[in-house]
Amino acid sequence: MNRLISVSSKEDIFPELRDTPIGLLLEYHNLNREYETYTQAQLLVGMCMDNRKHLHIPDNFSYIIRAGGANLRYSEFKVSYAIAVGGVKHIALIGHNQCGMVNLVARKDKFIKGLVENAGWEKDWAEEHFMHFSPMFEIGNEVDFVLSEAKRLRLRYPKIQVAPLMYKVEDNLLYQVREN
Repeated sequence: MNRLISVSSKEDIFPELRDTPIGLLLEYHNLNREYETYTQAQLLVGMCMDNRKHLHIPDNFSYIIRAGGANLRYSEFKVSYAIAVGGVKHIALIGHNQCGMVNLVARKDKFIKGLVENAGWEKDWAEEHFMHFSPMFEIGNEVDFVLSEAKRLRLRYPKIQVAPLMYKVEDNLLYQVREN
C-alpha cells in the first residue's frame, strides 16, 4: 500500500488539513497559490537539513527548524518556543526520501574520513564521535520515522495539529502521509 498521497488540487488535501496553515503550505508549495502577506508565523515546519529541499512559501509564513532526518527530539525547546511565544498551533513535519540519516552505519567510514580530512580531527575522536551520536540520529525508514515523530509530538503537545508530510527529492513536491 502506498502511504504517500499526492496533492495536485485543493481537493486532494486531507479534509482535516484543508483551510489550515498546513493546507496552505501544501497549496503554496505544490499548487503555486498566490502568496499572501504575513506578519506572524502561521505554523512550525520541522524538516531535514538536506540542501536539496526548498519550500515555496511566503515570507513570515512559518518558523522552520532544520535537523537531520526532521528529527525534532533534540530541538524541543525551539518547538516549545514557537508554540508558547510564537503562538503557532500547527506543525508540518516534513521527511524526505533519499535521507542521509537512514542507514548511518553505511556512511561510517566516509564520516570518519571526512572529519579527519576536512576538520582536522584525530581518527579515534572521529570514530568515537560517530559511535556516540549516530544511534541518536539514525531514523530508519523515512516514512516510518516521520509518522512516529508526528505521534510523539502530538503526545507532547496535545492541542497542536501535527501533520506528517514527505518531500520527494526527484519532483520537489510535498506528499501527505496516510496514517493507519
